[in-house]
Amino acid sequence: MIHGPSIGIGAVIASVVIIIVFFGINGITNESELVLAPTPTMEQSGPPKVTLNTFLGNASPILGDSNAPITLVEFGDYQCHFCNVFFHSTEDKIVQKYVKSGKVKIIFKDYNIIGPDSVNASHGAHCANEQGLFWEYHDILYSNWTGENNGWASSENLLKFAEELDLDIDKWSDCMINGNNSQTILASNEDARSLELTGTPAFFVIGPDGETTRLFGAQPFETFENIFEKELKK
Repeated sequence: MIHGPSIGIGAVIASVVIIIVFFGINGITNESELVLAPTPTMEQSGPPKVTLNTFLGNASPILGDSNAPITLVEFGDYQCHFCNVFFHSTEDKIVQKYVKSGKVKIIFKDYNIIGPDSVNASHGAHCANEQGLFWEYHDILYSNWTGENNGWASSENLLKFAEELDLDIDKWSDCMINGNNSQTILASNEDARSLELTGTPAFFVIGPDGETTRLFGAQPFETFENIFEKELKK
């Protein structure tokens, strides 16, 4: 599944109004269940301070129409099993029905919890973004996923993926070596922690009125569909 890039965004965050039980999630704890606390709002005082930029900054370019009324934000790790499940079972259905119709736009944010290759994969995608191919690189990563910390996202393979996309390898390699996007990736991980996320994937659906729904795990398409349709009726 190859996505085309898009730019621009407009959205206002209000508060989380719904919390949906997680379905399948890669966690950073050994707990068998996660206790979900309400997501902090912009009005909440004291650390961590959550702002509009927490959701929309330090992220991928937008996939879809920047004027779409609904924004879907995913915090993910390219090595995460359940992120891969979401990519293969749900994401394309969302793209076909809601993104291509201009109803939903998607943003991807890094939350690297699996291992060093997760961070390197994030660098690979952001360096591809410097040549306008973030989403294509994002897709090729998940299309080549074979497990966690087993080497599929090695530096050699990341280079191979760049070659398959016909990227300017000299520019891409320089970006990787110089760590051009280190601050963006670090800041995205800090955003995830400020939201008290404990695993991936985690999603935030921001409606046209700014109300935000938080979901955890590889939710089926029908879960997103129900939320999108409810938001579109507002």
